Amino acid sequence: MDLWAITKRVAFYALVLFIVVVAVFPFYYAILTSFKSGTDLFRVSYWPTSFSLDNYVAVLNVGDFPRNVLNSIFVASVTVLLALFLAVTASFALSRVRFRGRGLILMTILGVSMFPQIAVLAGLFEVIRFLGIYNTPWALIFSYTIFTLPFTVWVLTTFMRDLPIEIEEAAIVDGATPWVIITRVFMPLMWPALVTTGLLAFIGAWNEFLFALTFTSSNATRTVPVAIALLSGGTQHEIPWGAIMAASVIVTVPLVILVLVFQRKIISGLTAGGVKG
Repeated sequence: MDLWAITKRVAFYALVLFIVVVAVFPFYYAILTSFKSGTDLFRVSYWPTSFSLDNYVAVLNVGDFPRNVLNSIFVASVTVLLALFLAVTASFALSRVRFRGRGLILMTILGVSMFPQIAVLAGLFEVIRFLGIYNTPWALIFSYTIFTLPFTVWVLTTFMRDLPIEIEEAAIVDGATPWVIITRVFMPLMWPALVTTGLLAFIGAWNEFLFALTFTSSNATRTVPVAIALLSGGTQHEIPWGAIMAASVIVTVPLVILVLVFQRKIISGLTAGGVKG
């Protein structure tokens, strides 16, 4: 192996190491800070110097944080189920049914995702108030589903469009209805794309802050991003940094576990959606 090839390989791994450190360091430092207490919170150290579970005990026993976690789980889970159900049926129509304006509809759906949240916040607030679901989990589910659908529909349509047409034709010959084709034929083949879009939709709903802050007004209905933000006190020294870091670790660990468990399907789903499109 010549010197140039060795240099490129070393530079590549150095770049990968730099990216990993930059991405992982904030979470690593949050874990370190969550185990500190007292004046140790204001001492900068990059290695474990103390170990205390007081911050975790305080977060779980004070206020409605456990309920906020359950709210986030409920909202994110229902959002994923609703978005995947609508996206699968819509992608079947957009990829398998020939009708005029199909491409325009798909581009319109994708265009919805280009609007920033703040641009539609006032109008969406009026719709939610008109529906009578303000300060309920359904307000968040409704708004999250709207912003999740464009991505899920686009990815699943791209994936379903490249499935062999012979499979569908064989199912039609056997007398299968469109719903049977979707659930019994296509969905078993679409697991990588479903897992990818479902997990990304879950993460988006789990971490969303602006809608959760605007469409809820009581601790009983708030989700974890708003609950963590409201842990802040007045001045800098009154802010419970240890409790905030502990709460951040609690709500981040489940996402890390989900990504590690489904990482193979996530990679295959993203690759299939990008290559086949």
